[in-house]
This record gives sequence, C-alpha cells and structure tokens, in this order.
Amino acid sequence: MDIGFIVFGLAGLLTLVCFLSPLAVRIKIPYSVLLAIVGFLLGVVVHTHNWAPLIVSDFLDSLGSLKISSNAFLIVFLPVLLFETALSMSVRRILEDIGPILMMAIVAVVVCTIVVGFTLNSISSYGLVSCLLLGSIVATTDPVAVVGIFREVGAPKRLTTLVEGESLFNDAASIALYSVLLVVLADNSDLSVNTVVIDFIVLFIGGGLAGYVMGRLACFLFSWLRDFPAAEITLTVTLAYLSFFISEHYLHVSGVVATVIAGLVVGSTGRTRMSSNTSKYLSKFWGQIGFWANSLIFLFSAMLIPRFMGTLNLQMLVLILIVFVVTLLSRAIVVFGLLPILGFTRFGTTVSLPYKAVMLWGGLRGAVSLALALAVTEHTMVPEELRHFIALVTTGFVLMTLFVNGVTLRPLIKILKLNELSPIESTIRNQVLGVTLEELQERTVEIAEVENIGPESVERVQAVFRSSLSRLHDVQLAQMNKDEKISAGLAILAQREEEMFLDILKAKIIDETVAESLLSRAEHLEDVIRTSGLVGFESSIEYDLRYSMLFRVSLWVQYVFGFQYFLAKNLGYRFISLMGKRSVSKRLISFAKEQVSPILGKEATEIIIKAHEKRLAFIENSLQAMNLQYPCYAMRLQEIYLGRAAFELERIRYSDMLEKFLISGEIYDDLMEKSKNRWRHISMNPRLDTELSASELIKKVPFFIGLSNESLKSISRLLKPILALPDQTFITKEKNNGEMYFVASGAVAMHLPDNTVVELGSGEFFGELSLFGQAHLISKVTSLGYSKLLLLNSKDLRTFLSKDNDLREKIEHVAKQRILALQSTVIPDEDLDPS
Repeated sequence: MDIGFIVFGLAGLLTLVCFLSPLAVRIKIPYSVLLAIVGFLLGVVVHTHNWAPLIVSDFLDSLGSLKISSNAFLIVFLPVLLFETALSMSVRRILEDIGPILMMAIVAVVVCTIVVGFTLNSISSYGLVSCLLLGSIVATTDPVAVVGIFREVGAPKRLTTLVEGESLFNDAASIALYSVLLVVLADNSDLSVNTVVIDFIVLFIGGGLAGYVMGRLACFLFSWLRDFPAAEITLTVTLAYLSFFISEHYLHVSGVVATVIAGLVVGSTGRTRMSSNTSKYLSKFWGQIGFWANSLIFLFSAMLIPRFMGTLNLQMLVLILIVFVVTLLSRAIVVFGLLPILGFTRFGTTVSLPYKAVMLWGGLRGAVSLALALAVTEHTMVPEELRHFIALVTTGFVLMTLFVNGVTLRPLIKILKLNELSPIESTIRNQVLGVTLEELQERTVEIAEVENIGPESVERVQAVFRSSLSRLHDVQLAQMNKDEKISAGLAILAQREEEMFLDILKAKIIDETVAESLLSRAEHLEDVIRTSGLVGFESSIEYDLRYSMLFRVSLWVQYVFGFQYFLAKNLGYRFISLMGKRSVSKRLISFAKEQVSPILGKEATEIIIKAHEKRLAFIENSLQAMNLQYPCYAMRLQEIYLGRAAFELERIRYSDMLEKFLISGEIYDDLMEKSKNRWRHISMNPRLDTELSASELIKKVPFFIGLSNESLKSISRLLKPILALPDQTFITKEKNNGEMYFVASGAVAMHLPDNTVVELGSGEFFGELSLFGQAHLISKVTSLGYSKLLLLNSKDLRTFLSKDNDLREKIEHVAKQRILALQSTVIPDEDLDPS
C-alpha cells in the first residue's frame, strides 16, 4: 500500500485518540474500556464501509490494509509501554514492597497458569500444554487501565505502586513462561517441569542482568551527553528498544525484564546524571510517548476482536466464563492465601484487606494478552484448532475483564473509601486551605487598590473568601493530638528535604555519587517518619551519620593491606556529604519556621525545630572532627561548593533573562560558555591525602626522636599505619592482644575502671601495659576524632625491643610511671603492691 495512506491511517487514529481521553473522563468509564469499544467498532466497519464518504472510506481502507503482526505489538509498542512505566516508578518504593510485588508478579503467574491449565485440560480435549499456554497468556495484567482508574479516583500511592510493580514484572514473568511453553507446543515435545523451571529462571534473571548492565551504561553516557537535552532524551528511547532487542535476539534472555530493569535504573540513577533541563522534560516526553503507544496498541488489538470472535459458540462461551472464574480464584489464592504467609518472612509487608480486595478485582487484562494470542495464531507449527481455541478464549476473557472488572473497579475503590484522605490528611488540608484563603483575601485587597478596582467588585470577591472560610472549622485540628501534628510536620520536612537534595543533585553542586546517597537516605528518613514519627526521626539521626558499608570495607582494606586509595575517596565523599546535609538542615529549620508553623501551630513546630537543631548539632560535630584533621581539604571543598552554587545561580539568571526575551539565544550561549570557562577550576573534587605512610607518620611521633636512622628504618617496616574513626574502640578488657599503638596525630581516650578518662595526644602511645601484665588497669581506649595511629603487634614489639635497648628503656620508663599513676587512681592505697 502507498506509504501516504499508511501515514493517513495512523494520523487519523491519533486524531481519534485526541478526543477519546477527555470523552472517557466525561462519561466516567476507564480509558482502556473506551479504546476497546472504539477499536471493536473500527474492526467491524473496516469491512463494511461502502456507505462512507470518500475520505472516510480511504481512511478505513488504510486501516484494513495495516497488517499489524504480533512482532509489531511486542517489538514496537511493548518496550515503550514497559520503559515508560518503569521510568516513573520509585525503586525505593518497589524495594519496600518487593515481597508482595514479586509474589503477585511471579507466583501469581505460575499459579494462574497451573490452575487454568489443569482446569481446562480436565474439561476439554485441547491438551495440557495448550491449556497451560493459554493460562500463561491470561496471567499477564494490564497496568495502564488499572493505574489510570487509580489516579482518577485518588487511590493511595502505595496501592498504585503495588499494582504497577506487579504488572511490570508480571508481563516479564508471563511472557517468559509463555515463550517456554510455546516452544514445547510447537515442537510437540514432552513437557518437563525441570526444563520449564530452568528456562524460566534463565530468561528472567538473565534479562534482569542484561537490563541492569545496559541501564548503567546509559547512565555513564548521560554524563558525557550532559547539556544536550535532545541527545539525552533520544538515548532513553534507544535504550528502551535496544535493551529489549539485544536481550531477545542476541543474549536469548527476557527482553521484557531487561527493558523494565533498564527503565528502573534510568529512573533512579540516570535522572541524576542528566542536565536539569533534561530531567524536567523527560517525564513529559515519555508520558506523551506512552500515551500514543498505549492508545494505538489498544486500538489495533481491539480491531482484531471481530476476527477472533467471529466463530464464537456456546461451548467457547462456557470456556471463557470458566477461565474468568478460575483466574479470579487463582488470584484469590495468592492475594488472600500466600501474601499473609509471606508476612512471616523478612520480605513480607502488611497489606490491608481493602488493598487485597482491589488487587484481586483489579487484575485487568489488555493488549499484551491479545498480542500473545495473535502470536500463537501466526505460529504455523501450532495446529489450527489450537490457534483458534487460544485466540478466541483469550479475546473473550480480555473483554470480560475490561467490561466487568474495569467498569466496576472505580465504584469498588469508592465503596472501600480508598479514595478518601485520612483524618490527619483532611485536617492538614483544611488548615492549609484556611491559611491560604486568608493570605489571598489580603492579597486581593492590595491588588484592587493598585488596579483601582471598585469597592463593589472587591466586596463580591471578598464574599467568596468569607463563605469558604466560614465552612472551615478548627475542630479537626483540635482533635489532632500533638504527636500527630509532629509526625505530620516531620513528614512535610522530609519531603522538602528530598526536593532540596534533588535540586542540589541537578545543579551538580556536589558529586553525583554523594548526591544519590543523600537522596536515598532522605527517602529512608521519610519512610521512618511515616511509620515511627518523632521517635523514628531521632533514631534515624544516628543511622544518617553512620559510616556506610563501602566506607567500612575501604577502612578494612587499608587496615589489612595498607591500600588507602579507596579510604581516601570515601573520606572525601563523607566530607562532601556532611557539608550537603548541614546546608539542607539549616534551610529546613528556616522552612519550618516560615511555612510549617502557620499550618500545625507554634507548639508542634518548636518540637520539630528542636529535633532538627539536634540533628544539625550532630552533623556539625562530625564535620568539625574532619575539619580539624584536614583543614586544607575542607577549605578547598568549601570553595568548590560555593563556586558550583555561584555557577548554578548564574545559569538560572541567564535562563530567566532568555525566557523573558531580554537576551537572544546567541547571547545566552556566549554567556554560558564564558561562565563555564570562569568556573572550570571547580569542576573536579580535590583528592584527599590521608598521609598514612609509616615512614612519614613516624616523623610526627616525638617518642622516636633521637633514634638512629637504622632503628627508624627498622621500626617503620614493622609499624602499620591506620586511620582511627571517631569513637572507634581499639583496646578493651575482653579484647587485648598485646598490640601497641603510637598516636601520630589526633587524640585517644583511655577509659579507666573507675569511669575516669585520660586523654593521650600526638606522640603518646598506649597498649604497652599488656607487656607488664597490667592490661586490666584500662577498660578501653577510643579515638576522639580522626586519629592517625601506628600499630605494632605484640610479636614484632618483643622482637624489636630485644634488639633496641634504648627504645625498650624508654617504653619501660613510661609504662612504669603510667602503672603507678593508674594504680593510685584505680586501686586503694592498702591494696598497692609494696614492690
């Protein structure tokens, strides 16, 4: 057919789509249901349009000539739909409910396949493999229809996450299982459970690994394409298709899983590597692409319904009804039977009964099931009777889920009151509304004075405000107790903190890796607050400042192998992280005073501010410890932080002037080029020099002054340099291996049995008391900051002292004095050893 008519047909369909979305809202039916109706009608009139005018007739002819194959569905449309959904999801939200999501996505698919397969096999003559294949096809759910309804009625975010997460991995699991069973059916080979399970696992896990690798590669390329938004967005499109095609055709793993994982990686990590303009437009772009793809795939698949349903008879109708009932039953087994069992494991999370009811009824099927059924009809190795059976039952089943479940899902959500705000949210809503209306009331009076608007018009507008305010009462606010107000305020600040870190990340004020870590911890803080309130916030302060696992691994590597590159790198990251947290904490306190106080009241806000001031004090103390140890590095970091902030402010100013047409695009480009050159020196973070070299540190220990060069060289080969973290414990009564430590820089605290503390500074040593059998005089020794120590183990110490009389005499002299001092403090006079 002429290419012009193909374009004409597609353009006509998209024109039709423009009016279907608002029409669905007005008549209050799910958009997917309306698409199915329109697609079905188009499928009928395509073959009976002799009555139509020429333009309409040509349009219908062009649609009839579009032979959309299953490959077109699965390769052209499916990657876009999967990638768009994955891109908009929060990985952290998925991980929080990963147990229920995987249960519904994988276990539910397997259960549905088995239950449908064995049920149909027992009442029909189509064979077990064919029935199992049908079960895998009808097991896949359609996220677009369900989530669209959720958003329209305002369903809880967690319920949307559960259903979206299920549908993402559900498609992957269903198609992977379908692919394995289709091969068995086409080859007419024996069904082996082991073979099916192994192939399924390889397809699923292999696809996940492939998607992760390609997603991470794309994230690396985003940094290289930075400041070229068109190129960055184009890369996301190519990633969606390449991850699918390469995985399917070259790696022979699940392209669906690969596309989903790649989308999640870009949504979580890739956004942080893009320029701020790209990140802003990415969601809008993919929302538009997803809308087109979903609309077209539904219309095209629905146009196939008359062809599939043309030979419907009573027997097939009964089979369709049985499949509908059996799939609901299998879904109920998982939702109400297996999900509660999952709650006894560490992967389980509580899912309320209303949520379970919606998850059960919300298992709508759609275009993916129809596309898989179409693929079966195109497979010449499958007997024609089986192709007809699978296509007909699948089509009828999809229509039933759309017109029965889809139409009644919205009323079900309203009956269960899942679209309503919680009492606390309603109270906050009313208080925000009251504060806003009062501000607007004053503002409109000021506008009227400036614009010389007459008093009658002012009075009519003011009457609207008074009427609305009179309907607002403070009853709900009074019913909120103090703890609820505090929890609500902390949650507001936690959300604000996420936005602040996201802005810092987009502006590249701090390192990408650090910014991503800060954003992740801010999300964790929000989750803790929502579950535990103020107690959770206070407990998370310590978690927020703790050393990461990566930091501890790098510290262990330095301690054991003496390799300090990763330790220096992670110390630098911690430095930058603390600076970012301090900046955001200060701004959050100001935000609470200005914005939260009018909403929640002065008493609750003061408690919230005190909690954040306590957090800020901890951050300041941690940062001060590093500033004292590395003052030059701290100064350089502050310069970079301020310089990057200045560069971002300059960019924003130029962008604002460009939008207001104060400067042209050419001038803007020139100004930005000069700005980049001006601030080029702050583009790279400085390298932190930890100075953990025994030969260098030994020079800072006065105790070794006077030793011969030969002795210094000998002992430097035995000394192991280590970095002590604040509050890190080295010696305890229970753990004392006779090791001796020299303080090169920093300070340590010796805790005595009577709870007194003796501080030792640079040049002093500890641990030598074990040589004289007096280790019990010390309870423990801890570092007071970031201290640099030189470690000498007991074996090397004894060997060296036996060879160096001068050093042995020095240590013995200091040790005897310390023993006498400690004994006089710890042991009563009458118990002193007279010797």
